[in-house]
Amino acid sequence: MDEVKKMIRVVINGQSALKDELLQRIEAVDIKLTDKIEGVETKLSKKIEANTERLDKIGTQLAHLEDDTPSREEFDELEQNVEKNSARFTTA
Repeated sequence: MDEVKKMIRVVINGQSALKDELLQRIEAVDIKLTDKIEGVETKLSKKIEANTERLDKIGTQLAHLEDDTPSREEFDELEQNVEKNSARFTTA
């Protein structure tokens, strides 16, 4: 009976040692992944911030462009004025 207990104890000790080694490796991988994930998050947030700034600039430029663009009615009026003036200058 003592030999069976010793064999069971050896198996249990081996499994414990294997478990400890696996836990250490898992923790090492977890630390590496955590560092890489944090690096990716940092890079991603910088890119998002840069793109947001670019989009803000484009939006501002578009707003100014829309303010400077004549409305359809104003454009039609300009077209009529051009036709009147061109007719006046061609006959003169």
